[in-house]
Amino acid sequence: MRIEFVTDTFPPDINGVAMTLGRFVDGLRARGHLVHVYHTADRPKQSGETPLPSIPLPLYKEVRMGLPGRMKLFSQWKKKRPDVVYVATETPLGYSAIKAAAALGIPVAAGFHTNFDQYLETYKLDGFKPAALAFLKKVHSKATCTFAPSPEVVDRLKKEGFDEVRLLGRGVDTQLFTPLRRSHQLRSSWGVEDDSPVCLYVGRVSTEKNIPVSLDAYRAMREINPKTKMVIVGDGPDRSNLEKQYPEAIFAGMQTGEDLATYYASADVLLFASETETYGNVVMESMGSGNITLSYDYAAPRRYVEEGVNGFKAPLGDAEAFIEAARNIARMTNLKPVKKAARATVEELSWGRVITAFEVNLRNLSLRSINSRNVAMKKPNKLSYRSIFISDVHLGGEDSKVKEVVDFLKHTECEQLYLNGDIIDGWALKRGAEWKKFHTRFLRAVLSKIEKEDVEVTYLRGNHDDILDRFLPLTFGSFKLIKETIHEGLDGKKYLVLHGDGFDSISRNHKWLAFLGSIGYDLLLRINRLYNRVRAWQGQDYHSISKQVKAQIKSAIAYVDRYKTILRDYAKKKGCDGIICGHVHTPADENIDGIRYMNSGDWVESLTAIVEHHDGRFEIIEYEDFVRQLFEAEATLDAQLETIANES
Repeated sequence: MRIEFVTDTFPPDINGVAMTLGRFVDGLRARGHLVHVYHTADRPKQSGETPLPSIPLPLYKEVRMGLPGRMKLFSQWKKKRPDVVYVATETPLGYSAIKAAAALGIPVAAGFHTNFDQYLETYKLDGFKPAALAFLKKVHSKATCTFAPSPEVVDRLKKEGFDEVRLLGRGVDTQLFTPLRRSHQLRSSWGVEDDSPVCLYVGRVSTEKNIPVSLDAYRAMREINPKTKMVIVGDGPDRSNLEKQYPEAIFAGMQTGEDLATYYASADVLLFASETETYGNVVMESMGSGNITLSYDYAAPRRYVEEGVNGFKAPLGDAEAFIEAARNIARMTNLKPVKKAARATVEELSWGRVITAFEVNLRNLSLRSINSRNVAMKKPNKLSYRSIFISDVHLGGEDSKVKEVVDFLKHTECEQLYLNGDIIDGWALKRGAEWKKFHTRFLRAVLSKIEKEDVEVTYLRGNHDDILDRFLPLTFGSFKLIKETIHEGLDGKKYLVLHGDGFDSISRNHKWLAFLGSIGYDLLLRINRLYNRVRAWQGQDYHSISKQVKAQIKSAIAYVDRYKTILRDYAKKKGCDGIICGHVHTPADENIDGIRYMNSGDWVESLTAIVEHHDGRFEIIEYEDFVRQLFEAEATLDAQLETIANES
């Protein structure tokens, strides 16, 4: 794709937006996309970039605002039309870029990176907040969609009337931000001993960051432990005043790259009392560096910080609670478990996954615009989802529909793939079943998801692949092998994901009986194959004998009902809103006493999977319906392209 970025901030600017955009641009270029950036940053001109004029923001000279450039952008994009435009800032430059793209019919995504309307409250300009919000809404209404960094911001924008808001999270560079960068030399320069706690603030030194609360929290900690030090990393208009008010604090100025990472790792506690973040990169980078973090309970901390386990939070806006939480941290005698848990949390957050989600969204947006440049485009051959859940493939079994499930994987894109048990049929292989070459295609398809698309793959072992028990738990790269996990939906609801055999009394207590049942099921499937060959000769449709048996035998129905009830109770016990399982080869999506029960079915007879759409909807999708949707998408695009080609 040809992707154009328009932004008022870009590296070497020191802020979360610039850092995030740098990651996006580098990641998309690494994947072969042609990316061009229009920016106002002070940096040497480079290939793939166009600097634009800007002026310093009144009262805040460190921040520059791009001037409108509608005609220039219109002219450039008319000559070399991009597939999609991403506008990162809602300034005059950003607004003019959105209007230029709209005039040319180019799909444009707008990023909501900064709560400008909330900043006005901080600067005692509350009266201007309705006008600011109206302007933001006007800017974003002209974009095709808006990307926001946290579920909380997505919900807030939707409530304010913003249209088509999508979640686009953030990642952490765990190679850069790591506890291994802790420097005794740097700590010595601060005048602290090895056992002296160091508090840290990182970010702009400006009013909207609420730094006095962080500094008051530090002073409260110092009352308990006089050895406590405070380091402020960053610069801004409030620095000189704060230096006078807090002469005991160390003001280190701006730090970047490895120097910044060393500051993080050499501190112990991050005190971050900002109330205006859309995400909170600082908190996540600090956790990656192995720090204790204290922040308000919203944005990234609400999603990733578990109180007392991997960090600490205070109710949003409650300064007294924030300071009291700091005192409690100062009283703790062993901070190592919390630091270790903080690092473990961030290790799960890959920039590759975020960029994959961004890439998929931009590609889908680009397909909305069919024009003369698209005529030679390859027709879309993938459907995109946020998450995919597959179970009971039974590789090695004679009735495993490997071709179909591989076809499904090759024609889908996702951020997370859950292989929910009984993927490999170890029982069938033990009975002498033959592993065939085409069974390996499934494994290659999964590896391709990991290597080429940076998909996170979680394998939940089942009963037929219980040979994998000896390796549990196992993690390498983006692949995890575990017994159960919790998936967080786009709306924040939690779903327990597990195969489900542990709640089947027969599989759990009478394995020999389950083994005999498996043999009987295989025999029934073999009869089913012969029966359907006869039906095919007679010109009749496929009919499943085993499905009919399960649907009509009362004991089978009662068994499945008991199974659902037990899983419902377990999900409640785990504090989850729903459960996603497999095992019984019966796809389902139903509400059982307030708990959502979803079963992904199988790839022996049902040929079903559970997919989570980018708008948060879960759906059971059958293979035939999936193929139909795929062809419909291709046929629609082909027809549009043919019309445009004829008009040209």
